[in-house]
Amino acid sequence: MKNPFKYGTIVEDEFFTDRQIELQQIMQAMDSENHLILISPRRFGKSSLITKAVKLLKRPCIIVNLQQVVSAQDLATKLMKEAFKIYKWERIKHHMRHFRIVPTISTNPITDGVDLSFQPRVDTRILLEDVLLLLEHVSTPEHRLIVVLDEFQEIATIEKGLDRQLRAIMQAQQGLNYIFLGSQESMMMEIFEQKKSPFYNFGKLMRLAKIPYADFYDYLMSRMPRKDDNIAKDILTITDCHPYYTQQLASQVWELITYEQLSDNVVDEALDRLTQVHDLDFERLWQGFNRTDKYVMQALCKGENPQGTGSLPTSTVFSSLKRLTKTGYVIRANTYSIEDPFFKRWILQKQV
Repeated sequence: MKNPFKYGTIVEDEFFTDRQIELQQIMQAMDSENHLILISPRRFGKSSLITKAVKLLKRPCIIVNLQQVVSAQDLATKLMKEAFKIYKWERIKHHMRHFRIVPTISTNPITDGVDLSFQPRVDTRILLEDVLLLLEHVSTPEHRLIVVLDEFQEIATIEKGLDRQLRAIMQAQQGLNYIFLGSQESMMMEIFEQKKSPFYNFGKLMRLAKIPYADFYDYLMSRMPRKDDNIAKDILTITDCHPYYTQQLASQVWELITYEQLSDNVVDEALDRLTQVHDLDFERLWQGFNRTDKYVMQALCKGENPQGTGSLPTSTVFSSLKRLTKTGYVIRANTYSIEDPFFKRWILQKQV
């Protein structure tokens, strides 16, 4: 039997969990001339959801993660390389005749891939305009190109003024859709909701929430080798319906039932094993927190409101929560909570 739960990579086909409403919303947005801003904490499945939508739409798609971009020139280079993966050289070459900054292009005979570079210290404004206009020109009404910029909040750290350069070019383009993904809500809101920002109101804003409890419950029950109501409930209680960790814990539970024939306390055993595997990693993470962050993490693990205990000034606790949310250790839905349930288990066992 094949483990029916998948995590850590793009989730597709039979591994994909519901999200039918969100899929329809994304597909409807892509059927227009508008752009889309999709915000959610890390590991909520943004990339998998976009991949699923693009597959259903049967549209060409370019994806660049801005966390891997070091400069405006690097962004232009990565966009061009992605274009070569989906369009034939003859088609791209035709549209490159008007490039004001010509790249150096070579092919790899082993991988059949294309390597591309620009001369250093070129005018990045012209370079970005040439590359983005190329993407517009290769797009067609029948197969309109979708350009996904993942972790878009990193735009502010790459190069000063890059956001203004991109907006100036993108706002005049037609015949393609941009999707901006982001995991830092406050930073994404500054980019797309503040009037002083170049990208103010640039597209449809959409937040990706956790998968509803009932949908995740049905998903787990349909895939577990033993149809035990308590197993599905226990998994969702521990993970609080977090997509990534629910898949990971369910995968471990499935293996314990299938290969080791465990029947008692199987969810607790799976949770303990996953926590033990990461023991050294969790120890290193914990040592990297300052005293206030440790206090806040401990309070959240115990289900307490760290802002309401009075042990530390409210402003100090708020700064810690903001910092921990930005780095991904804490997420905020209706309330603040620890992102990783296995890290939470470790803290409760060893630090509380």
